[in-house]
Amino acid sequence: MTALSVRQIRFRYLALHGLRWLPTGLSIPVGVLLMGERGLSLAQIGMVIAMQGIVVLALELPTGGLADALGRKPVLLAAATASVAALVLFSVADSMALFVVVYLLQGVFRALDSGPLDSWFVDSTLAVDPGADIERGLGAAGAVTGLAIAGGALLSGGLVALGPIGPASALTVPVLLAAGLQGVGLLVLAVLLVEERPARGVNALRASVRDAPRAIVGALGLLRRSRVLLALVSVELFWGFGMVTFETLLPVRLAEVTGGSDAAAALLGPAGAAAWLASAAGAAVAPALGRRVGAAPAAAALRVAQGGTVVGMGLLAGPAGVLTAYLACYVTHGASNPLHQGLLHRQVDGPHRTSVLSLNSMAAQPAGALGGVVLTALAGGTSVSTAMIVGAVVLAVAAPLYLPAWFAGRQAPADRKEGPLVRAER
Repeated sequence: MTALSVRQIRFRYLALHGLRWLPTGLSIPVGVLLMGERGLSLAQIGMVIAMQGIVVLALELPTGGLADALGRKPVLLAAATASVAALVLFSVADSMALFVVVYLLQGVFRALDSGPLDSWFVDSTLAVDPGADIERGLGAAGAVTGLAIAGGALLSGGLVALGPIGPASALTVPVLLAAGLQGVGLLVLAVLLVEERPARGVNALRASVRDAPRAIVGALGLLRRSRVLLALVSVELFWGFGMVTFETLLPVRLAEVTGGSDAAAALLGPAGAAAWLASAAGAAVAPALGRRVGAAPAAAALRVAQGGTVVGMGLLAGPAGVLTAYLACYVTHGASNPLHQGLLHRQVDGPHRTSVLSLNSMAAQPAGALGGVVLTALAGGTSVSTAMIVGAVVLAVAAPLYLPAWFAGRQAPADRKEGPLVRAER
């Protein structure tokens, strides 16, 4: 097999990112509203969404270790298959029990999907050019993700505006299209992602399952020995909790200021598209921002700024005010992610890379599940605005956790030449 160049690796990485997130863009604007249309209360929706975080908590580290031991491609193929199944079931689910199954499958998908593609890109790139600027590729991936979700959200809004198609309601049509596109993405993934694996078949799977606990222990060892890595992973606890404000509560807040779910659904498609375009813009400028002021200080400042935008979403009156704050929130959201991911990747080398990324995601997903239960219950018991302000405070107080990475980044150049601050055990 001919080795890929850095440019070819980046192209495939970005193409697969786009195909991975386009179906998500289609389903995000209608997910909460579709569950409400089929009879679930806001508190029930929060409990259903929490199922995803519970599954991720159980599977995140084992699947990350499996990806490091078996290979990234088979794990990503399994993830895409679980996503297709979840979307197909989502399109027909009509009870809380079925929606719970949907989000259990989504949890399997998120656990399997968390980290392997980024790890493949970083390891493949550094194998070709050890001095490559991986932050450039990670930032570009954030921009592609934003563009893909924006395109999907815009298409979703257009489909909802067209109304029902046959027996499918207007809110169901985007979910059906998302399932089809996820199936296409699975096929493209099978072709584009190439990696060298020492063994295949049943024996390789058995050996990888045996090696997965070792990879997990190694990743946990890295976390225990590095306060920088521990602090970075801890950021995700606050981020995951606070993201409920703009992922779950925003549609409800928008319905409040527009006067109903139908009006909110009509706005959510174009608003979601604009938000993810804003996210793409934020991701595109993140590498330059990190080089100018430092990745850790920039990430800390963005966390505080994002909290401020969520306060605006909760307090500003009328659709224009809420949506302006929503767009600003996604600018900071898009810029934060590549900076955070770059800081993580610089703390660990290849053998445990996916496991460390899984640790990072493992912190975010259960925190998101907790946030989904707490903030939706708070919104139901008080007001959506109150719940958003609480989530905003949680987002902002994570900023000091970037200080250890900032202090570590100020070490002498001679120290930094040694590579990652925490080296994986050989």
